[in-house]
Amino acid sequence: MSATTAPVDQRCAWARGASDLMLAYHDEEWGRPSHDDRHLFEMLVLEGAQAGLSWSTVLDKRENYRRALDGFDPETVAAYDQARLDALLQDPGIIRNRLKVASVVRNAQAFLRVRDEYGAFADYLWGWVDGSPIVNRFTDMSQIPASTPLSDRISKDLKKRGFTFVGTTITYAYLQANGLVEDHLVGCPAKPA
Repeated sequence: MSATTAPVDQRCAWARGASDLMLAYHDEEWGRPSHDDRHLFEMLVLEGAQAGLSWSTVLDKRENYRRALDGFDPETVAAYDQARLDALLQDPGIIRNRLKVASVVRNAQAFLRVRDEYGAFADYLWGWVDGSPIVNRFTDMSQIPASTPLSDRISKDLKKRGFTFVGTTITYAYLQANGLVEDHLVGCPAKPA
């Protein structure tokens, strides 16, 4: 039985009773290793946008972000000027928080610097886990931490490199989203074998 046909009550608790969009995200994307720089930039933007909000709010706006941010192309976003930022702040399809919108450009610029240093942002990121996901075997959502010593170290390094909206909790969620940390509960049909 695939994750998309499994009963909802067998999934991780946060996906139970969720929208079709959230179920698809849980089943097909969350916790799956990503080595694609554009996807990694996209998730960096979206995780930062989530700060103080629910993931479902951000996920519902994902396509609007994709449209507004030129398909999450970091080179294009890094070159946005103040007029473009002002236009984004008027876009009702995205979260129009001034600091979060400004962080998109700053993070794109920092992302490109890291990519230039390492050859790929993915190489930088996956280097923190020696190229292999950390697979946890939690049986209850209460066991999943909001942050870890690893997310503390990565958050500190990202901040040093000029990134914003990358606190340790956001960083841990980012690691989970991109499969560096695999936190599907034991028994969840979406947990990779």
